[in-house]
Amino acid sequence: MKTALIVIDMQNDYLWEKRKSRFSYDTPKLVGAVNGLIRRYAAEGSDVIYIRHIIQNLPTNRLLFGYSIAGTEGAALYSGLEKVSDLCFDKLVGDALTNRELLERVRAEGYEELHLCGLDEFGCVANTALGASKRGITARILREGTATVMPEGKADKMKAKLQAAKIEYI
Repeated sequence: MKTALIVIDMQNDYLWEKRKSRFSYDTPKLVGAVNGLIRRYAAEGSDVIYIRHIIQNLPTNRLLFGYSIAGTEGAALYSGLEKVSDLCFDKLVGDALTNRELLERVRAEGYEELHLCGLDEFGCVANTALGASKRGITARILREGTATVMPEGKADKMKAKLQAAKIEYI
């Protein structure tokens, strides 16, 4: 089965020591798990694709968001993340498959499944899984390589959407 590992939003602004307090991920645990997945999938011959969430570099966005700003060090892939390919795509919204180049690559390569990991489990990871489902692409979320800082209520709503779309965790 042709599978791609999609590593979502593992960027400095969410993981490094200078991050905003709301991004309270356990960086060593998450990065260790994701790096293990990257090594495993690469060794199995699967493509490893990296996704970066990018927010346009405008004064209002720097004030409102202050993270993932285009062209900043914070928007770069996390320095502790293993990079085994040059396949890196940027996204402007939660669903990574809104990037046309990524979607074209997924279709051209004929991946039978996309396995998703990274940040945030109930944010961009879930939105990418739902986007894949809407496009007729099978996506599964890897439990060991995701984390969330979403409040319980928001997480529960997204869990319900994932269940309704029959998106599985592996």
